[in-house]
Amino acid sequence: MYIPDLYKNEDKESIQKFLKENAFGILINQTNGKLWATHIPLELEINKEGEEVLHGHIAKENPQWTAFQTNDQVLAVFTGPHSYISSSWYDHENVPTWNYSAVHVYGKIKIIKGDAVIDSLTKLVDKYEQNSKCPVRVADFSKKTMLQTRGIVAFEIKIEEIQAQNKMSQNRDAKNYSNIILELEKTENPQSIAVAKEMTKNKK
Repeated sequence: MYIPDLYKNEDKESIQKFLKENAFGILINQTNGKLWATHIPLELEINKEGEEVLHGHIAKENPQWTAFQTNDQVLAVFTGPHSYISSSWYDHENVPTWNYSAVHVYGKIKIIKGDAVIDSLTKLVDKYEQNSKCPVRVADFSKKTMLQTRGIVAFEIKIEEIQAQNKMSQNRDAKNYSNIILELEKTENPQSIAVAKEMTKNKK
């Protein structure tokens, strides 16, 4: 993606944190001669070779997976909080804009099978069940329920390139920057408030 130098994020630790906190992404590839996209959780993990990878799965009825073996190049897109920024919040005339965070991950995808599928599903369920009052565990599912795993295609994406952008009004002076935060907080919009929090962390 196009990233002006001012908004480029090259901090590995913050990118890893972002991917773990915003794991519901969009998997994009070319399937049957056209671009195809699926909205799914894509979990950042370290494989047996010590490489950073993304794990996920899609329904076998989704034709996207049929292209994985003939064209293994994929793009995964992740977005964080975002909000409209009104130019009325500046002390000078200017144009409105949008603040947002986004990460694009390019890599090679391969289908995984057998125990690796169950391991991937176990990690996924454990992550999102940890705050449940009565957490479920894959290990506790009946054989009948586990038969449903036949209806999915699990995969691993070997990461080749990461592009990260954090556009949070870095081009504004301290006075206008602070005022943007105040105005975002007034909106009572969860996305806008999340942007305000992100800006506060990086306040000049």
